[in-house]
Amino acid sequence: MKLVEAVIKPFKLEEVKDALLEIGVRGMTVSEVKGFGRQKGHKETYRGQEYTVEFVPKVKIEVAVSDAQAPRVIEVIIQAASTGSIGDGKIFVHNLDSAIRIRTGESGEAAL
Repeated sequence: MKLVEAVIKPFKLEEVKDALLEIGVRGMTVSEVKGFGRQKGHKETYRGQEYTVEFVPKVKIEVAVSDAQAPRVIEVIIQAASTGSIGDGKIFVHNLDSAIRIRTGESGEAAL
């Protein structure tokens, strides 16, 4: 099993969610996060004062999937989240040793 984490631009969340649902992803966790990468934030002007926003608002999506499904999930996220500009985000893939559904006690891929 794999845990796929994608950090994307907030306005792309609905597109990514819809694309994942279309390929059969049955669940995901979404968190509002802040961070920076190569873009190192940006400058904004408010009431004539310029200030630097060091941590850019992003959305993190976490999806637990089977090993076989992971490449397709990654491909779909890239297609749906891409704008072609800096700050589109990153995808991290982790091995997932186990998953347990609390309600039923199912474990492994059955818990996904």
